[in-house]
Amino acid sequence: MSLDQKRARVFGVLFLVTFVTSIGALALFQSVLDDPAGYVAGGGKDDQIYLGAFLELLLILANVGTAVVLYPIVRRQDELLAIGYVAARIVECVFIAGGIIFVLGVVSLRQDAPDAADLAVSLAALKDWTFLFGPGLIVPFGNGLILGYLMYRSGLVPRRMAWLGLIGGPLLLIGNVGVLFDSWEPTSVAFLVAPEFVWELFLGIYAAVWGFRKEAPILSPSRAAAPQLDAT
Repeated sequence: MSLDQKRARVFGVLFLVTFVTSIGALALFQSVLDDPAGYVAGGGKDDQIYLGAFLELLLILANVGTAVVLYPIVRRQDELLAIGYVAARIVECVFIAGGIIFVLGVVSLRQDAPDAADLAVSLAALKDWTFLFGPGLIVPFGNGLILGYLMYRSGLVPRRMAWLGLIGGPLLLIGNVGVLFDSWEPTSVAFLVAPEFVWELFLGIYAAVWGFRKEAPILSPSRAAAPQLDAT
């Protein structure tokens, strides 16, 4: 197996790890996010929240890993966009890390100041904001538009599937911009997540199982040996 195909499979596995950790962490955090005041005043399950925080830490590592592993390959297609994808992943992770701290802050209030219900509500609201700006507004650019374009132009995956990223990214972005400006409730545009979700799930499974398409021009020995900027 060539080095590029090994990187492709690592990329796919890491992408699938981001699914498992992000969904798992969100489920574990619900007791805090749904009723932060009740959590600090009652017998909250701190270990559950700590596990969620650990999953989000793994999510950060996997997110950055997807960009770092992919960079040596997609830079042959467009180096600026390849760097842009790395940057988008890092910015997304900054918001995720902030969200972890806010959730753990609610846990600390339950242990040290169980009467600070208002502060707990504020910390939970800040966690929601980090989710909106990170996965909600950065991901459509990074995983949707930038990664979708790189995969479409390079032919590393079937191009008809890359369209899901090119379409799903803007749809998700529009939906979350509307949420940001209170144009609609988050639940009313939940369906806009579907194309981006399918795109990322497909990309993770395809790369992990099959690697990248061997016919992709940027995987040719000449391009691998001497990668050139090709933004055309």
